[in-house]
Amino acid sequence: MNHVHLVIPDLFLPKNFAADTLASSHLPALAKLLARGIVTRVGNPISLEASLSKLFGQIDAEYAPIAAIGATYDGLPQGNWLRADPINLRLQRDQMVLSAVSPSAEEARQFCSSLNAYFAGQGMEFFAPHPLRWYLRLDKSLGIQTTPLPELFGCNIRSVLPTGLDATHWHQVFNEIQMLLYAHPINAAREARGESPINSVWFWGEGDANQALRCDFQQVSSDDELVKMFAVATDTRFTEWSPHWCGADGTQLLVWAGLRSAMQRGDLAVWRDALSAFEIGYAQPLWQALQSGKIAQINLEVLAGNNSRCFKLTRSATWSFWRRSKPLAHYSTV
Repeated sequence: MNHVHLVIPDLFLPKNFAADTLASSHLPALAKLLARGIVTRVGNPISLEASLSKLFGQIDAEYAPIAAIGATYDGLPQGNWLRADPINLRLQRDQMVLSAVSPSAEEARQFCSSLNAYFAGQGMEFFAPHPLRWYLRLDKSLGIQTTPLPELFGCNIRSVLPTGLDATHWHQVFNEIQMLLYAHPINAAREARGESPINSVWFWGEGDANQALRCDFQQVSSDDELVKMFAVATDTRFTEWSPHWCGADGTQLLVWAGLRSAMQRGDLAVWRDALSAFEIGYAQPLWQALQSGKIAQINLEVLAGNNSRCFKLTRSATWSFWRRSKPLAHYSTV
C-alpha cells in the first residue's frame, strides 16, 4: 500500500504573532490532518538536518556527514570536508547576529582564492562549486562538533561556536577569516552597492564520509536541495517539488521547506501565502487520497523546536469525527 511521510519545518508559529498572522487563514484539510492523527511529541528539539539524518539511516550520530554528501553532489573529490558557507555577521548590542548573503559565482571564486592564499601550507583548501555552498577540505580528520547553518539565521552565534577537542583552534581560524574578509575589496564594492558584506564563513556538516546511508522510501520530493543531496547519495528517485501533489506507488517522502525559508527571511506575508498554496496543492489532495484509500497511511512530521510533533494517520482516522479540528494557532509555540 502507498504511504506518505511529510516533513514540514516551521508550521507552528510562536504565540506572540501566530494569531494575527493566521487570523484570515482557511486551512480545513490541514486542520483535519493535525486533529485526526495519533500525536507523538518529539523528546528533544529536532532540526530539518537532524530529521533528514535519521530518515536516511543515520543512527550513530545526530547528523549525517552533510559536508561530505554535499561535496560529492557538487563534484568535489573525496576527503575530510567541512561546509564553510558565506555569511554576514553584525554586532547588535552584546549579540553577534548571523544573516544570509548571496554572493555571485565570481565573488565566491575570489573570496576562496584569497582564503586559500592566506591559509596556504596549513592543510586547508577552500572551494566554491556553488555561490552559496562553500567547502573546506582538510588534510586530517576533525575534532569538533558544529551547528548546521540553516538553524542559525537571525540568531546570536556566540553560544553555538564549534565545540570539541579542536574547538580553540577553530575559534582562532574563525576570527582570522573575519579579519581577512573585513578588509577585502569585494566587500567595499558590495557595501557601495548597498549589499551586506560577506565578513565570515560558517563551519558545519562534519562527519565520517564512510558512514553508510540508506533510504527506505521509493521516491523523494522536496523544494530543499539538501534533501536532493541525500536522495542522490542513496540512489533514491528524486522529483522536484511541484505546486500540486503528485501521487506515487509505494512509499513517498515529501519535505517542504517553503515555510522555513520564509521564516528565515522574517517574511510572514510570504509564510502565510505559501501555507495557503500548500493547503490547496497538498493538504487537500492528501486528505482526499487517504479518505478514498489511495493512501494507506500519512506520517506528518512538524519540526518546531521544543514543540516538534509527529502525526500518524490511517484511513480510519478520517472518520474520527469526534476529534474536532482546531485553528492552526492552537498549535503555536510558547
